[in-house]
Amino acid sequence: VQLQASGGGLVQPGGSLRLSCATSGFDLNYHSVGWFRQAPGKEREGVSCISSSDGSTLYVGSVEGRFTISRDNAQRMVYLQMNSLRPEDAAVYYCATDFMLPCGRDFLARPYGMDYWGKGTLVTVSS
Repeated sequence: VQLQASGGGLVQPGGSLRLSCATSGFDLNYHSVGWFRQAPGKEREGVSCISSSDGSTLYVGSVEGRFTISRDNAQRMVYLQMNSLRPEDAAVYYCATDFMLPCGRDFLARPYGMDYWGKGTLVTVSS
């Protein structure tokens, strides 16, 4: 099982980025995937997840309406479109999956408990 996040970079406040998570070794039709982030000096937090069963999504309140998670099962990719970025969104972003836990509040509440993690990608929001 592997996950690899990419797409991070430097963006000005109000700008947009799209993160990608390339997956292998498991089926997106059966396992939910989520995005987590960790800013310097802060705890890791769940940002968003997408369900394996019906593609339903969940977001942490601070990104609701600005971020959109999506997936392409055929390409084994999960994306996080981030719009209206704020300085407080700056962090290392990770994608992760758990083979037992579906996307939901419990999924996002386990920022250290996922079964598999990818290496993160750094997002910097600064003018």
